[in-house]
Amino acid sequence: MTNRISEHDPHSYNKSDLHGFLHLLQQHNDLLTIDKQVSPKFELAAISHKLDRKQAILFEHVEGSVMSVVTNILGTRKRFSLAIGTDDPTMIHSHILESMTNAPYEKTIEDDPPFRDNSSTDLYDLPIIMHFEKDAGHYITSSIVYAKDQERENQNSSIHRFLRLDRNHMVIRMVEGRHLHKCYSFAKEHGEDLKVAVVVGVHPAISIAAAYQAAYGFDEMILANSLLKGELSFSKSDYSGLYVPTFSEIILEGRILRDETAEEWMVEMLKTYDIKRQQPVFELDRIKFRNNAYFHDILPGFSEHRLLMGLPVEAKLYEGVKNVVSSTKTVHLSDGGSNWLTAIIQIHKRLEGESKNALLAAFANHPSLKIAIVVDDDIDPTDAVSVEYAISTRCQADKGLLIIPNSKGSSLDPSSDQVNLLTTKLGIDATISLLKDKERFEIAQIPGEDKIDLSLYIPNKLMDNTQ
Repeated sequence: MTNRISEHDPHSYNKSDLHGFLHLLQQHNDLLTIDKQVSPKFELAAISHKLDRKQAILFEHVEGSVMSVVTNILGTRKRFSLAIGTDDPTMIHSHILESMTNAPYEKTIEDDPPFRDNSSTDLYDLPIIMHFEKDAGHYITSSIVYAKDQERENQNSSIHRFLRLDRNHMVIRMVEGRHLHKCYSFAKEHGEDLKVAVVVGVHPAISIAAAYQAAYGFDEMILANSLLKGELSFSKSDYSGLYVPTFSEIILEGRILRDETAEEWMVEMLKTYDIKRQQPVFELDRIKFRNNAYFHDILPGFSEHRLLMGLPVEAKLYEGVKNVVSSTKTVHLSDGGSNWLTAIIQIHKRLEGESKNALLAAFANHPSLKIAIVVDDDIDPTDAVSVEYAISTRCQADKGLLIIPNSKGSSLDPSSDQVNLLTTKLGIDATISLLKDKERFEIAQIPGEDKIDLSLYIPNKLMDNTQ
């Protein structure tokens, strides 16, 4: 069996599935195919690590499985923007928010999905990866869980990790209080297991929608369908009655058991190991998968993981801050903060006090946020040197710092109070005071510099030393 994306086989992919997105990446020369057999234990993860922030990767031959593995497909902002239908990474925020607002598409139902072509009852048929030395075992890291919200009679979809225990059991990590955990708790309180459909391998716009922290009761697939311009269709699971994307690569049907837990831990977004937790056990009924199926793996703690989880939150954070400070230009969750704990907020400052309002709005809209920095619109929020320059030259610690102790924080931060989930938050106003002469802070410019082409002045053989 081969998984090469064929330029000459238009029937092998659909615009709303993973096959179609890989075809798009191939057209952009942004997909690397590795045909040498690799081990799912450490070797595949090590290669993915070395290619982090580079191309998406297709591993054609993974030891122990007939399925190929794709990874790093959302590992750059460029590929993230392609996934949501824009070529401009600077438009990610506005495009997601516009899709949330303009999502009128009706749900299209299809009766004969490709994933019904094959079936298995053995989790060892899947190329589930072990990534790091001290992980609890082999993890599915890209899975979207579909569950019925019995309180509101609609569906919820969200991304969760699964630790394989044996041939038909896994442990699922659920954050307490979030939507899937509420569905699970409701079923448990009524003496029932929670039937779910677990999807592995979809068009990344679907994963992005599932990662968006929407209001409770909102069906994230409405956003996915909007991002895909209404081309997303759904098919009904025979086991659970849930509607899942028709062109999903792999579907795992089963139950989250109400009365059984097991221990799990793995590397998280900060590249540190999560604490050991007792989490509910998933019991498999059946695996269904399409011909030539791709298994999607996400390397924990690296670019694809961080961007998938961080950029939808970044868009939501931007909307929340802009609702309070209308002159907000952009919000950037920084790489140094693992695209989760630190935000840089760029505003066009008009009034003293706006910076602190922006800081408070940021902390309110992203409870895991630990550090927020507000900069002027002449500072590039994506450039760490530029941000540090703003702090160094425009902030006075006795006036510009906002310290909020004993706040709810991220359980991922090992420096926080891990028992009570409390942290101290830091806000930094690195904007120019309106009480000072703004010209004193003007960054000098050289007229015409942007039009200079160094190749006209320096011999080609010396150009490499100037890059």
